[in-house]
Amino acid sequence: MDNNTNDIESENDKVKEEWIKIQDELRNQLIEKDQLSFNLKDNTLKYIGGVDISFVKDNQEDACACLVVLEYPTMKIVYQDIEFIKLELPYIPGFLAFRETPFLIQLIDRLKQSQDNSKFLPQVIIVDGNGILHPRSFGLASHLGVLIDIPTIGIGKTFFHVDGLNAKDVKKQVELSCHKGGDFIELKGESGKVWGLALQSNDDSKNPIYVSIGHRISLETSLEIIKTTTKYRVPEPVRQADLKSREFIRLHFNNTTSSSNSNSSSK
Repeated sequence: MDNNTNDIESENDKVKEEWIKIQDELRNQLIEKDQLSFNLKDNTLKYIGGVDISFVKDNQEDACACLVVLEYPTMKIVYQDIEFIKLELPYIPGFLAFRETPFLIQLIDRLKQSQDNSKFLPQVIIVDGNGILHPRSFGLASHLGVLIDIPTIGIGKTFFHVDGLNAKDVKKQVELSCHKGGDFIELKGESGKVWGLALQSNDDSKNPIYVSIGHRISLETSLEIIKTTTKYRVPEPVRQADLKSREFIRLHFNNTTSSSNSNSSSK
């Protein structure tokens, strides 16, 4: 191992130590029950957000951040904001939020401050990333939710070992118990805590998605929202954010500039 590698690892250890302190402080503010501005039973949920960051191929710095807001229950896009970003902080497993949340917060703040579009501020945001289903119980969805004080739901596509749970056993349980869209299993760890759900999104899904509390919402309500917003494998707000960001990269990215920005909304 050369000196440069040692220096990078040493620097990352210092960064990680600082991030652990911040993460612990934020986790103390986490709310794992419904604290909502809407009730699914009385049709007061109007707008659901979806956020995603897509990377340029073979590039871990240049990416595209996207926020979409969909009308509920029609799933019609009423607002979108997309921009190129450059992620300069290191990627350290378990601390993805530190790289990504500043850019997502920027998109949400821009919507809050918009005279024309602030009415579309989402009442709940579905995040392409885990919530409490995370090695330190505080993934991207939880981190973002606490910082913006908006209810968030975490959606993971790969499973990370938590509290004695492992991918192999979870996959086996899903195969035994989930046979059609809407079927799910609880992800209960050795401690007895339910960390989330493995959900078969639809009849044709071969792999589950992993639903977990982000912030200010219960797992029960999270599941109900995910079920009613999912046509394909992932919920439509996240799916649209992913599609929009990938398309924006395809149409606008080149290696000499990544400063393009796009805002648009529709009623």
